[in-house]
Amino acid sequence: MKPASTSLLAATLSLAALLAPGSASAQTEIQWWHSMSGALGDWVNDLAKDFNASQKDYKIVPTYKGSYDESMAGAVAAFRAGNAPHILQVFEVGTATMMASKGAIVPVGQVMQQAGVKFDNAAYVPAVAGYYTAPNGQMLSFPFNSSTTVFHYNKDAFKAAGLDPEKPPSSWPEVAAAAAKLKAAGHKCPFTTSWVSWTQLESFSAWHNVEYATRNNGFGGLDTRLAFNTPLHVRHIENLANMAKAGLFVYKGRGNSADATFYSGECAMMTGSSGLYANIKKSAKFASGIAPLPYYPDVPGAPQNTIIGGASLWVMSGKKPAEYKGVAAFFQYLSRPEVASESHKRTGYLPVTKAAYELTEKSGFYKQNPGTDVAVQQMIRKTTDKSRGVRLGNFAQIRTVIDEELEQVWAGKKAPKEGLDAAIKRGNELLERFQKANKS
Repeated sequence: MKPASTSLLAATLSLAALLAPGSASAQTEIQWWHSMSGALGDWVNDLAKDFNASQKDYKIVPTYKGSYDESMAGAVAAFRAGNAPHILQVFEVGTATMMASKGAIVPVGQVMQQAGVKFDNAAYVPAVAGYYTAPNGQMLSFPFNSSTTVFHYNKDAFKAAGLDPEKPPSSWPEVAAAAAKLKAAGHKCPFTTSWVSWTQLESFSAWHNVEYATRNNGFGGLDTRLAFNTPLHVRHIENLANMAKAGLFVYKGRGNSADATFYSGECAMMTGSSGLYANIKKSAKFASGIAPLPYYPDVPGAPQNTIIGGASLWVMSGKKPAEYKGVAAFFQYLSRPEVASESHKRTGYLPVTKAAYELTEKSGFYKQNPGTDVAVQQMIRKTTDKSRGVRLGNFAQIRTVIDEELEQVWAGKKAPKEGLDAAIKRGNELLERFQKANKS
């Protein structure tokens, strides 16, 4: 009897061992493609890990797929090949393109509803939710890492240059004056900027309540055209060009390539994303400050509000119902006030829900970390038709055109008006092409 029971036990154990991997794989895997690197990549991985630990049914698998442009192109190719991820992080300039890709995406409102998960658009910060909502009121993508443009500055460099570290410049003339003092104190890069089109034209327009493009910046229809060559826009680009000539503004390249020059201490002031906070906190060896975006005080109604940046999470089509349930559960988890508040505090991105903002405020975080509420304050102001945001087709390509033309301006090869006119002409050709391709 003994040998039989021993062999039975052994057989049971080996069967259990064989079944173990099978039971583990009963978890539904959800593929999530993203573009977060550095400290923000750590944050994304932690969100997935914490969600996976919070329940047993689903496993989020985050995969870094390069820059926003690269991951979007990769997802399009994967969708055509039939192996797209479940969730794709897309930067805000890709919104109109994703909206036009009707067969490729499932609106997030529909995903949540079909999974039986309570989903109320009104719970989300209006300026954020509004950008990702269709005219019929349905939310198309999940607001994830929403940022806005802010002014970052090096308090230690200010002190060394005889500037008050608690009084950052609030106007563009003050930025030029502070840059001159920093340069005189030996700073080789007094001021720089990342995301030139976003900070110096898109947000600049909304902040001064002037149009960037016609038809309510594209929200009013596909026949929108670019409009950023007004006297105010020309004056601003002229001022920056003059600062570049004088060595007060140093252009550091496209996209977010200027970010590292700020937190390394090379550049003393910069306009960029509020989401830079995580990397500054992780890498900067100096005291830094966050201030509102500078403006021109003689412009009536300025400052108005800044506009959304960052990215949202889109749900790709062609997946199984059980997988969509997992996506819905993950989005529900990300919306929890305590999860959204921790994300906001860790990254500098906006709190996606009103409850997360209130929880952060109650915790005393803004008082303990002055400047961390700047992005929120800039975004919760009342918006106008000119300041709600910019939603254009072929927007990523338009930004590239703007980079190309303004690089000619910074190098002194084109006059500011000439550069802006050329960017508008080339950009409008891209808008016309998008309009023709997407006529219903």
